Amino acid sequence: MSATAIQESLAISNLRVSIGGSAILRGINLSIQPKSVFCLMGRNGVGKSTTLKALTGLYPADAGSFVLDGQDITRMPAASRARAGLGYVPQGRDIFPLLTVEENLFIGVKARGEKIDKSEVDRIYTLFPIIREFLHRKGGMLSGGQQQQLAIGRALLTKPKLLILDEPTEGIQPNIIDQIGDAIKMLREEGRMSILLVEQYLDFCKELGDDFAILERGSVAASGSMDELTDDVVKEFLTV
Repeated sequence: MSATAIQESLAISNLRVSIGGSAILRGINLSIQPKSVFCLMGRNGVGKSTTLKALTGLYPADAGSFVLDGQDITRMPAASRARAGLGYVPQGRDIFPLLTVEENLFIGVKARGEKIDKSEVDRIYTLFPIIREFLHRKGGMLSGGQQQQLAIGRALLTKPKLLILDEPTEGIQPNIIDQIGDAIKMLREEGRMSILLVEQYLDFCKELGDDFAILERGSVAASGSMDELTDDVVKEFLTV
């Protein structure tokens, strides 16, 4: 495959999704560059989480395509998309509350019949030291912020090409928001993956993001590099 064939980490083309007969996404086009942090933004109910669920195969798409590192994953089931390189941390985290932190962390890798990579585990402990400290504690006993760190660590153990984070700061205490932000910076500096971040915390996006797109009524209303996210754009499309 030629070098020009893989110019993007992810390309979403003409994505259309309807739920219950109502059009939610109306032809979304997004392009995420390698080793970058891309922020998908917008007010509540504009289709951000729907975009992620369609990308990961959890919602069926009426039309559109997904190309991940040059591989067309459009017709793959959700499990195959994960194996192809999508690491997804959903809104609400979805950890297993009755399993230990250690069991939560490794469950995805073990379910796929793979061996635990000690170097990858040590990397998770470096990003989120609290995980090592609470390995034998039930997941449900962790705070919301600690659960978020666990969910991100679990996704990273799948060695994703694209890490997808849906509202990682929602309901999280400020000190852990800072820790998650530091982890995202470290991941970007490592250059092993791109990150698709859905987030409403504007300062968090401005600090971490390389590029952005804003959804409005199921379409892309504005996009560009993060330095193009002007006060006028924020006022028109993000201010409540």
